[in-house]
Amino acid sequence: MCVFCEIIKGNIPSKKVYEDDQILAILDISQTTKGHTLVMPKKHYENFLEMPSDEFGQLMSKVQEVAEKVTKALDAKGCNILINTNEVAGQSVMHTHVHIIPRYDENDTISVKFSENKFDLDEILNQINA
Repeated sequence: MCVFCEIIKGNIPSKKVYEDDQILAILDISQTTKGHTLVMPKKHYENFLEMPSDEFGQLMSKVQEVAEKVTKALDAKGCNILINTNEVAGQSVMHTHVHIIPRYDENDTISVKFSENKFDLDEILNQINA
């Protein structure tokens, strides 16, 4: 059973931010920051890599629209847009969804930190293009 499919069917209640025939946006039950929103296709795909590109484009168009609505309404100074793909990357519900995480200041309860690692870029490029 996919919890998001059950939400989409109306079998589990949710706080809807946006809905049309193909997309649903709801407030995340675990608010990382005020207004943390999940945007998902109504059609089940385990992750965005499985989606046809035109459907992914429609999803991202709505993500942009919903992110603008949420950040303006809540007076956020910015937002993070996040897609976790597979368990190793933090995906806990295997139904494509995009996180909109409004940001208010650098003391928010979320931290995004990029660490620098030394890799041979030519070797990586050769592996990707092989």
